Amino acid sequence: MKKITLALGFLVLFAACQKNTQKPENPSPKKPNIILIFADDLGYGDLESYGATQWTTPHLNQLAQEGTQMNRFYVPHAVCSASRAALLTGAYANRLGIYGAYDHTAKQGLHPAEETIAEILKAQGYATGMVGKWHLGHLPEFLPTRQGFDSYYGLPYSNDMWPHHPEVKDYYPPLPLLQNEEVIDTLDEQSQLTTLYTEKALEFIDQNSDRPFFLYLAHSMPHVPLYVSEKFAGQSEQGLYGDVIMEIDWSVGQVHQKIKDLGLEENTMIIFTSDNGPWLSYGGHAGLTAGLREGKGTSWDGGIRVPAIFKWTGKIPEGKTIEDPAMTIDVLPTIAEITESPLPEKLIDGESIWPLLTEGKAKARPYFAYYNRNELQAVFYENWKLVFPHRYRTLPKDAELRNDGIPVKYEHINLEKMELYDLSLDPFEQIDLASKHPEIVQKLNEMADQARKDMGDALTDSQGTGQREVGRVQ
Repeated sequence: MKKITLALGFLVLFAACQKNTQKPENPSPKKPNIILIFADDLGYGDLESYGATQWTTPHLNQLAQEGTQMNRFYVPHAVCSASRAALLTGAYANRLGIYGAYDHTAKQGLHPAEETIAEILKAQGYATGMVGKWHLGHLPEFLPTRQGFDSYYGLPYSNDMWPHHPEVKDYYPPLPLLQNEEVIDTLDEQSQLTTLYTEKALEFIDQNSDRPFFLYLAHSMPHVPLYVSEKFAGQSEQGLYGDVIMEIDWSVGQVHQKIKDLGLEENTMIIFTSDNGPWLSYGGHAGLTAGLREGKGTSWDGGIRVPAIFKWTGKIPEGKTIEDPAMTIDVLPTIAEITESPLPEKLIDGESIWPLLTEGKAKARPYFAYYNRNELQAVFYENWKLVFPHRYRTLPKDAELRNDGIPVKYEHINLEKMELYDLSLDPFEQIDLASKHPEIVQKLNEMADQARKDMGDALTDSQGTGQREVGRVQ
């Protein structure tokens, strides 16, 4: 009898173990992978789907055909460090105390207490990797590995911050290439940079294909100085700039194809956009605005409207274009929504545009454009844009633009009064409608006043109550 009882006990235990090891009939789905590709100084008109004709971008064309293209997508700051801070935190960079473009002398960076896309996803079990240009502080305290990224490979700041800068030779030290927090090389030429970034991105995807991952691929190009590998040298009709764009397009194609090859297409969202418009003073080494007014370093649409493509097979419509406005500050809350991640504890400014991407439902709300040290230069609302009096740079009308990587000098213009534009009818900002629509001017100015109370405004000597401390070291 004792033996029978013991045998039955073993059978019950065995059955229980078998039951516990069986996979559930409806396992919870894997959270979506996120790939965020961020170009540097890429113009609104630099992709074929946005009007480029002097070079080809077949892989980005395919991404747009298989996803949704946004035709009024903005950055809030037309300059490197500020733009990247806004993208990664979902907050206006001036709220965070970040302005301009940091160089090798900067003793500050993104505050460690700010939460990035990488940090909110890492808390959800994601593998997080960054490849490319960081530009939010080069000191160890501010590097990507201190802001939620498991791994990092790239440059700590812009690729022109090196001894060969055409205007300030020998001011910058050798250009460091980092692996995590270690300088593994210094670059004296950059022809393999886009290829290296691409290879590292593919490695990261391969290594983490069995778990949710977030890849932030921030290309250094087409920011000057322009370099291209032998694969694309001489490939475009335009010259070196076109070659560089074609290599970036190739890089996007490599990443896109890798996702398809691994069977991850239906569980991966890919976002492609740029940090600001083209650096027009570099002439043939700068991109295209597709007719938009001015370029990088201004709050006219040529400086802050950028190409943007969102693709997620089965979730985001294919071959669709969206004309409603959105901004890079909306990327983090959108990713938070689709990954069911909590938003950062500190206040952010963006909101999820998932309903806009999937259903075409836009929420009417204002967006703001800042430049210099906390100057509120423009406010958007639906089709309207109100531009405030400020000083901005422009190319002289008689400027002889070059094609050798040497910039011409800007001149500066003082905008003396508020100007109002209907971007649905006048995307090139040529017809000031302020005198015809005083009620719209008043409405947008009231929105701007709320922003001034919150984040301040140097143009009106307004002090904000919602600004936070930037990260600093002594």
